[in-house]
Amino acid sequence: MTGQPIPVIIDCDTGVDDALALLFAVRHPGIDLRAITCVAGNTDVDGVVRNTLTVLEQAGAPEIPVARGAERPLIEAVRTARHVHGEDGMADLGLRAPSRTAVDVDAVTLLRREILASPRPVTLVPTAPLTNIALLLRTHPEVVRNIERIVFMGGAVATGNATPVAEFNVWHDPEAAAILLTAGVPITMYGLDVFKRVLVPAADVQRLRTSAEASLRMAGELLAHRDPDASGDPTPTGGLGDAGAVCAVVDPAGIRTELLAVEVNLAPGPGRGQTIVDRRPRPGEAEIHEGIREQPLVDVALDVDVERYVKLYLSTVER
Repeated sequence: MTGQPIPVIIDCDTGVDDALALLFAVRHPGIDLRAITCVAGNTDVDGVVRNTLTVLEQAGAPEIPVARGAERPLIEAVRTARHVHGEDGMADLGLRAPSRTAVDVDAVTLLRREILASPRPVTLVPTAPLTNIALLLRTHPEVVRNIERIVFMGGAVATGNATPVAEFNVWHDPEAAAILLTAGVPITMYGLDVFKRVLVPAADVQRLRTSAEASLRMAGELLAHRDPDASGDPTPTGGLGDAGAVCAVVDPAGIRTELLAVEVNLAPGPGRGQTIVDRRPRPGEAEIHEGIREQPLVDVALDVDVERYVKLYLSTVER
């Protein structure tokens, strides 16, 4: 990668794979990580702040402002994913409490400040429920003039995980996701269709787990916790998960996208939170009889070069 580093702000719910994403972001020379904002999701928002600060400390990262954000979705109750990420959200590794502290402003204030202060347009990377981003866009719409792109981990073209059709981040706060899609800036959706596929081989996971460097041992344990097989194999593979979305910021050629109409199902019932992605080549009967509705167009990731992103991730965190 050449040229100036990309100014990036990550909005996260750290989270095992958010932690992997943060470790990559602070170590990649092509990323200028300007701020991190925290939202309830994988665990409660105070746990997210603690986990985020822990990762930065373990990684020996420079001082990066971290802010506490929304403690619950816009409408729904909080519904954590501790059964996936552990009671502490970080695989219950018993990591030492951080000495770093969050800044004394809320996430929306920090987002506005850092976006508008950036000398170059910012790339926003939400890897969490989109509550903070929705509040930002509704409270301070002027920020869009200095946002280059939003690359968000969320949604699914095919199968969900929170429900048969809905991915967790969108399902957790569907209204917020719907607001994001109308931001008026270019958007890339890094959804479950590619998220699930980027797996670090067992030998690499084991190498990290036995590293002399604490942050790499942490990465290895987090990857081992993300073993999609969950068979108890002592040398498991590990899913990069959210970290793939940050890989897509610095190496967008590693994913194949199509510009497609996307909307979020906000209705009650089994379809709530689904990202409805229109891949049809032409309008159907509904549009013919009822009129074509304007839907946001999003660059939807449909395929990923797995080996390329695994190599990119490992070479960055081990640099």
